Amino acid sequence: MKISFRFGFAFLALTSLLAAPVSAGESFKVDNAHSSVLFHLMHMGMGVSYGRFNEFEGTVNFDENVSAMSFELSVKAGSVDTASERRDKHLRSPDFLNSNQFATVNFKSKKVERSGDKTLKVTGDFTMLGVTKEAVFEIKETGAGPHPRGGFLRAYHATGVVKRSDFGMNYGLDNGALGDEITLIISLETLKQ
Repeated sequence: MKISFRFGFAFLALTSLLAAPVSAGESFKVDNAHSSVLFHLMHMGMGVSYGRFNEFEGTVNFDENVSAMSFELSVKAGSVDTASERRDKHLRSPDFLNSNQFATVNFKSKKVERSGDKTLKVTGDFTMLGVTKEAVFEIKETGAGPHPRGGFLRAYHATGVVKRSDFGMNYGLDNGALGDEITLIISLETLKQ
């Protein structure tokens, strides 16, 4: 009787552990169709010019312990889109993104901290034009739940600022035609893999 009781207890304990939901270290892939990578900077010290990148990919490693989370995003520099073909061609040139030589702009987190109830402070390596500098993004967790077509969805909205001059992108700075600071606005819907 004691042997079967012990076996039964061990079996129940094992099955309850196996049935427990796992939330640590879940990998989520960026859903490009429902995500956006936007940017803006000052023009002539008066107006704000916006643009976007149309091609990118990324992953989020989710964990209840935010310090174990990570964010990675790779943006195709040549996919820059400002609704002006002439300007986009110039932005792809060596004056700006030099997309023939440097195909991607990348961000890889190094540190994730809770900054509020639904907000994160994410510090990482931002690489553009072959130069890597530290950048900080404020990320709002905008929602999480089952996807209507199956799977699980987590969504984020991020903002951060980088200086063009830190990466050697100096065109238009000397005459004040273009601002130095680029504000990035990134909205991500991610699907569990």
